[in-house]
Amino acid sequence: MTTDNVTYLARKAALPVDGIEPYIAKAGEEYMNDKQLAHFRNILLAWKKELMEEVDRTVDHMKEEASNFSDPADRATQEEEFALELRARDRERKLIRKIDKTITRLDEGDYGYCEACGIEIGLQRLEVRPTAEMCIDCKTTQEIKEKQLAS
Repeated sequence: MTTDNVTYLARKAALPVDGIEPYIAKAGEEYMNDKQLAHFRNILLAWKKELMEEVDRTVDHMKEEASNFSDPADRATQEEEFALELRARDRERKLIRKIDKTITRLDEGDYGYCEACGIEIGLQRLEVRPTAEMCIDCKTTQEIKEKQLAS
């Protein structure tokens, strides 16, 4: 396997949504052109749809599995399972809000540019993290500052 194939497969495995191929920019192609914007909109909408479907599956699962166990250990196990599912859905709910915010940025023409310094975030970073709001340098600096303040 060539280095290009390994890089492509690694990028593809890191994508948040199955079935959408990574966008490969052509030489000299303008950054955040209509094709790129449409590509990232498709990713964001498909990702949101997957998350919403997972929420529906969780609700159905909890309705079906809700039992009134007489054994306290069984009841506790079920409650713990439900608590873990609800915690995961809460993280996904927050992610859905972030996806919505990102779609708004896309609509306003701000998508793909760092909120801190204004430079291009980059297609590869956006492929892996379509909701990225900062370039890698600004994000790294922000995380270092957060660690220093937490210490």
